[in-house]
Amino acid sequence: MFQPDLKARAERARHICKARGVTQAQIAADLGASQSQVSRILQGQGLRASRLAEEVCLYVEKHEGGVTTDSVKANEELVNALTVTWDGSATHARALASVIRSLSALGPSHSTLPQKGSKT
Repeated sequence: MFQPDLKARAERARHICKARGVTQAQIAADLGASQSQVSRILQGQGLRASRLAEEVCLYVEKHEGGVTTDSVKANEELVNALTVTWDGSATHARALASVIRSLSALGPSHSTLPQKGSKT
């Protein structure tokens, strides 16, 4: 991912957090990172493409309305995995989609982000 793209994505994530009342501490706790790391990412300070920067952006995007097509395309690791795995057929695409959906059962259960002004 190019630096300007990542910076714009982090800035968008910061605005989403502010609008939804999501704290850096909440993101850090859910991702197993420090609050200061999350702060640096959301502020775009010394920002570089990293697994944590990607996770922070995806965390916020996922709860804002789902992972976007752009965020999937920007994730080189995911695109590379699909490129070497998918044979291009519709049948294989459905099979891979089924495998990916089944993996959600293995991941951590993130609580949904509160709406600004809600009492959750």
